[in-house]
Amino acid sequence: MRKGLVIKSTGSWYYVKDADDSIVPCKIRGTYRIKGIRATNPVAVGDHVQFELTDSGNGIISHIDERKNYIIRRAANLSKEYQLIAANIDQAVLMVSLVNPKTHLAFIDRFLVSAEAFRIPVVLVFNKTDVYSEGETSEMEQLAAIYDKIGYAVLSISIKEGTNMDRAEQLFANKVSVVTGNSGVGKTTLLNHLDPSLDLKTREVSRYHKSGQHTTTFAEMFFLPGNARIIDTPGIKGFGMVDIRREELFHFFPEIFTVSQDCKFHNCMHENEPECAVIKAVNDNRISVSRYINYLNLLDDMGDKYRK
Repeated sequence: MRKGLVIKSTGSWYYVKDADDSIVPCKIRGTYRIKGIRATNPVAVGDHVQFELTDSGNGIISHIDERKNYIIRRAANLSKEYQLIAANIDQAVLMVSLVNPKTHLAFIDRFLVSAEAFRIPVVLVFNKTDVYSEGETSEMEQLAAIYDKIGYAVLSISIKEGTNMDRAEQLFANKVSVVTGNSGVGKTTLLNHLDPSLDLKTREVSRYHKSGQHTTTFAEMFFLPGNARIIDTPGIKGFGMVDIRREELFHFFPEIFTVSQDCKFHNCMHENEPECAVIKAVNDNRISVSRYINYLNLLDDMGDKYRK
């Protein structure tokens, strides 16, 4: 039995880097389940696995070591299945943009909720600042202030002009990071900047749809200078959350959870209950309106039938 690290997943093949730095294409043996959740890909980039070599020189994965953590999202085409994005990561870097394509706040907050559920630190990276208008720059600064106040690390960069790229390099040093975001926000361009020898393919944002076109088609881990291990992921348009119970949703909005301790009722859902400390904090501008609205919208998505 040999041990290795999964560094690439194409859906049917998993490429495992062993102790000798050899890359072995592997299949999986049997059916794996993750705590009762049915996943479209039971093995993820970042997994530590055990495998056996076959006569063909390929491998068969027979065991997945216990994960430190992982992050998953609801599969786009199967509502009851989930897609593993990455495993055993130190941080998630969510790349966003206010133009070409514009990242919606609902997408950001959905991702943050999922990361909170798995206790994965998130860094928000605003890219393409060189093409922001004065209004878009002001919007970015307001959003950065909101998320910074909550406790999330925020960085604004322009890969094209090299703005804050020294800080971006430091961000990834000595860590396993998963980089994600909508198609076209600059994930692959960032990797090429951090290590030009990668020479990864990029594509222009669609002028007609103003949205990104998929360049990365599967997850892959890259080993970069500074002991940086970065997992590049396919761009995603939406982020369906894991099975978080409705009454626990506010736990994954840190600022709402903190204030909720002052609510009159211990089971307050922070919708329209009397003496709700969260609603008061929103009215007092201590909790951002956008975050609170996204919280309410997520409640709706989780089965709320009506709201007064």
